Amino acid sequence: MIKVLVNGALGRMGCTVVNAVKADSELELVGAVDAYEGEVEGVKVETNLDAALKKYSPEVMVDFTRPNVVFDNVMTALENKVSPVVGTTGLSDEAKEKIRELAEKNNTPAFIAPNFALGAVLMMLTAQKIAKYMPDVEIIELHHDKKLDAPSGTAELTAKMIAEVRPSHKQGHPDEVERLSNVRGADYDGIRIHSVRLPGYVAHQEVIFGGLGQTLTIRHDSTGRDSFMPGVVLACKKVRNLRGLTVGLDKILD
Repeated sequence: MIKVLVNGALGRMGCTVVNAVKADSELELVGAVDAYEGEVEGVKVETNLDAALKKYSPEVMVDFTRPNVVFDNVMTALENKVSPVVGTTGLSDEAKEKIRELAEKNNTPAFIAPNFALGAVLMMLTAQKIAKYMPDVEIIELHHDKKLDAPSGTAELTAKMIAEVRPSHKQGHPDEVERLSNVRGADYDGIRIHSVRLPGYVAHQEVIFGGLGQTLTIRHDSTGRDSFMPGVVLACKKVRNLRGLTVGLDKILD
């Protein structure tokens, strides 16, 4: 049994993670933490992460909290030699490098995934393959209106993966003018990313490729938060066998 503590346990994702951990025969839920005291699925929720890690001695901490606190949470876990499995997005490259350094120093592996849905991982891998042959591409990501960061971690990672295989270039007309600021979206190495935030969405992404006389669109939709749970459970089971920092669910798929 792998001992797991869920941080952010009272949130929508946190509650779903609690249920997924309790339902898996190889995982044991030993603790829950959130900004507010409470109870979830019969488990007491505490407010002090460091104290809870010391009290329950989990092997893994799953974090679905907020972009402004996730870095401190991860560092606290690593300082207690607990492996973080992170679904909270918004970590900068600089923050990830600091996490990598502490993970290696304390010999405690860490895992971060911008998206835990298997379909989303397949979408990103497929987009990277397509970009070799159709290098003109734009990304549209659509999320619920409670999401705090934009673009999504999935969209940013998709753009990064595409940029690895295609020449950097500006898309659209060379004399293009934005009559409204940022109407063409963010620019990642010439790839435009557009973020939509509306009630009714969960997590969705389109990657649109354009070529001579044709377009090709791939799309992934998470219609419920349970779509992320197989990936979270898999990461909990595999993280302790990794080294340093691992980013992306594709790195642990068989």
